Amino acid sequence: MESLLKKELNTSTLKTTGHAGGGCISEGQTYETDHGRVFVKINHKNEARKMFDGELASLDAILKTNTVKVPKPIKVIDVSPGGAAFVMEHLDMRSLHRHSAKLGEQLADLHLHNLRLKQTLQKGEQTVGQGPGQSQLQHTDKFGFHTVTCCGFIPQVNDWHSDWVAFFTQHRIQHQLDLIEKDYGDQQARELWSELQLRIPELFQDVEVVPALLHGDLWGGNVAENEAGPIIFDPASFYGHSEFELAIAGMFGGFSGSFYSAYHKVIPKAPGFDKRLKFYQLFHYLNHWNHFGTGYRGSSLGVMRSLLK
Repeated sequence: MESLLKKELNTSTLKTTGHAGGGCISEGQTYETDHGRVFVKINHKNEARKMFDGELASLDAILKTNTVKVPKPIKVIDVSPGGAAFVMEHLDMRSLHRHSAKLGEQLADLHLHNLRLKQTLQKGEQTVGQGPGQSQLQHTDKFGFHTVTCCGFIPQVNDWHSDWVAFFTQHRIQHQLDLIEKDYGDQQARELWSELQLRIPELFQDVEVVPALLHGDLWGGNVAENEAGPIIFDPASFYGHSEFELAIAGMFGGFSGSFYSAYHKVIPKAPGFDKRLKFYQLFHYLNHWNHFGTGYRGSSLGVMRSLLK
């Protein structure tokens, strides 16, 4: 691994700093190089390359909005005999505390970036470039993403779609339930979903959903801060409904009231927000069921039942 990293990063210096990290999916380590500090994530699963390519594309897209801080992606490297390594900028981080409200503001700016870009283009104003050698982020009027991204290690279907409800129903909920059907054949999940599908249009009455660039997996473990402000990382981006972003944020803690207040000051809650949030949380419960097993079955079925009331 050391010789591979030296070659790929074109560095004679490669020294661990003692900064290690990682979660239930990948391991991570910080290195000193000739070009500064880098953080390297390593995963030995066969699908690691696809997972890291999606993360690199996600970080790149968020970076180009110039709204909220993310580590700058550098490159994905194939690892022998299997897996991949993802090299990115090292950032000194601590738990989010002082900059919670600022994260709320910046996240709202991220979610509004695509809409504002459209408004700028419609006015015929000159758009601001992204700097030498960087392509400009393009406006999109569809939901999806230009490449596969993974929420955890499960690839997401990001095929472009003009209808958000159809996109989310087919490519997020149905995709997760297909995996559950394959592995568990759960009859209750099947029956509840057949009922719930009929009720989905009610959740989106009188709501206009505009494609917003999302982090995609914004739970408390994927946010931090430094002296300058908040940082978000480990994204699974796509263009979707901004409300989806807040679903997992509310499931596992880590976000203060100041975060939500600042966010909703910029993007107020639309009618029916709370029930749609449950619908969006269903995706994450199903995704956790597929990742970690039947410990999340009860929560998944419980959310489906609550949506049917």
